[in-house]
Amino acid sequence: MLTTIEFMAVTVAALYGILLATRKSLDVIGVFTVCFAVAFGGGTLRDLFLDRHPLFWITHDHYVMIVLGMAIAGSLAPRLFARAEPWLAVPDAIGMALFTVTGAGFALQTGASPFIAALLGAVTGTFGGVIADVLCNEIPSLFRSSPLYATCSYLGAWAFVGAVLLGGAQPWAILLGVISLAPVCIYPFMKRVTWWPQIFLGLAFNWGALLAWTAHTGTLGWPAVLLYLAGICWTLFYDTIYACCDAEDDALIGVKSTARLFGEDTGRWLAGFLVAGTLLALAAAVLATAWSGIAPMALAIAGVWAFALRLHWQLRRFDRTDGAVCLRLFRDNRNAGLLMALGFAGAALL
Repeated sequence: MLTTIEFMAVTVAALYGILLATRKSLDVIGVFTVCFAVAFGGGTLRDLFLDRHPLFWITHDHYVMIVLGMAIAGSLAPRLFARAEPWLAVPDAIGMALFTVTGAGFALQTGASPFIAALLGAVTGTFGGVIADVLCNEIPSLFRSSPLYATCSYLGAWAFVGAVLLGGAQPWAILLGVISLAPVCIYPFMKRVTWWPQIFLGLAFNWGALLAWTAHTGTLGWPAVLLYLAGICWTLFYDTIYACCDAEDDALIGVKSTARLFGEDTGRWLAGFLVAGTLLALAAAVLATAWSGIAPMALAIAGVWAFALRLHWQLRRFDRTDGAVCLRLFRDNRNAGLLMALGFAGAALL
């Protein structure tokens, strides 16, 4: 499984290298050099520390051919990749998460201590990006004051190491847990990139729906996916309300949000998120309890309806121009979430 994750990491990291090199208008050799550095830099340092020979990209020489092909494609279509340049943080964060897993995993396989394994996970996850940034005359993300970068990689490595040492953890649950670093790292950048940063907040905040289901069952099922999507709709609902508190200040400093995007139509959008989230949560509840009997299903559905009614109560009192009201409604979402959680918990106990 680590080899599969490593392959995914190499391709995602190469994409990050293309976007970084395109911003600097490098030729095909320059693009390949940057892609090579970011795709193989961290893993090479890891292999040297662990005395793994030959190096991983020599053992799997097709990795180099794939990176070369991607670099050529990036050089032939620079305008296409230039359009994706605002999303530079996305492949960077995903690649870092995947490489962190491989670094810690291969270190554990060689008998390294948990501390060394976590350290090498962070080194593998971040060092390639440092080399690429230096080649492009950029301040490496590792050395910037914010947002968090190496800290996310190091904590993610410890999460992976802990799950492996505790035993019994499902491999795909471990992978999902570490991949969750990606949306966490991406979100801080999105307020400057897109009018929909709340989507990325939802991707990060609701990851537990996917992880918990996979850890329990060993597979990623539709109930978890539907609940995850419902959670994203809910995040769009409550964080748009919260963004209304700061809409004027956000406009002054150039921070984007759904509250600024929707304007006077915010109430209609909130209603749409409420309906979509409720339907998705109901579908998740039905699928999750389909073989558990009528009582568990009824309790799960009741929890979803109680949640929806609470959001409807908030919507009726919503006033985007009143910051104090918006803040109270935002805080009330802990009560709404508790209602649905109690319904699901009761269904699980029956």
